[in-house]
Amino acid sequence: MIKSMTAFAKASHTKTCIDTNASITADVTIRSYNSRHLDFAIHLPEACQSFEEEIKKRIAKTHDRGRIEIRLNFTDDSQDSEFFEVDEVKARGYYLALSRVKDSLTLSSDISLDNILTARNIIIPAQKQIDTDLLGEVVLEAVEMAARELDLMRRREGENLFQDLSSRMDHIQGCMEILTKEADKIPGIYKNRLMERIAKLTTDAEGIDPVRLAQEVAVLSDKSDVSEEIVRLASHISLFREVMDAKDSQGRKLNFLIQEFNREFNTIGSKAGNAVLSHMVVDLKSELEKIREQVQNIE
Repeated sequence: MIKSMTAFAKASHTKTCIDTNASITADVTIRSYNSRHLDFAIHLPEACQSFEEEIKKRIAKTHDRGRIEIRLNFTDDSQDSEFFEVDEVKARGYYLALSRVKDSLTLSSDISLDNILTARNIIIPAQKQIDTDLLGEVVLEAVEMAARELDLMRRREGENLFQDLSSRMDHIQGCMEILTKEADKIPGIYKNRLMERIAKLTTDAEGIDPVRLAQEVAVLSDKSDVSEEIVRLASHISLFREVMDAKDSQGRKLNFLIQEFNREFNTIGSKAGNAVLSHMVVDLKSELEKIREQVQNIE
């Protein structure tokens, strides 16, 4: 089953430590984009930096290709998570500085608390000791939840791609049947063209050796024969469908097959003996380009 490389997922997980009553919630969002390889762009809070490699390992369990962008935040809901500290030394120093300014300028107004609080970093959040083990459990579980959701979304989008590509392969296969019939007309077309040229160059076209004429027509027909290309295209169509039905998503293989399709279409186009065949090749190449754009999204 094919999987898309473009998807979005998010997850949230909360866990509380029974002993300390510390409660931590991790929120994760994951976006995936097209990429030739498995690439990561991970944005983590400083307290979670040590989990980065483990996060990559867990994502890689369900994803083989794509650029994976992860954003994670956490909140600590424990009772002491919003404590603040007062820098008394800085506050006292600032107060003394204000007093000197007051005395120097002979000011009558009093120094208030608001005056002191204008100094930066007098009151700052307390540096709380985070339970690293609990944080790791919460973060990694949230990441796995989001990764599973992302994989599900990629599979759903893959089903849509499968339906679209199957329909386009049906169109190509139908065109190949018409193309085969048109290719069978090529020997007769070249024979008529050769007879017309001979008639222009000689006055006795009927006196031409029929055996020699047949030989010339055979040579021209052989140069314009597209039967091998048609057989290979039939094989490519069959293999393309097999790869789409395979258990694992194989976007790279489908992309290589697109290149083979294009090579055969170009060869047929260069050998085309009539306008119908030429126009059909243009239509097939246009359809192939649409398939190629879709295949770029497959893992």
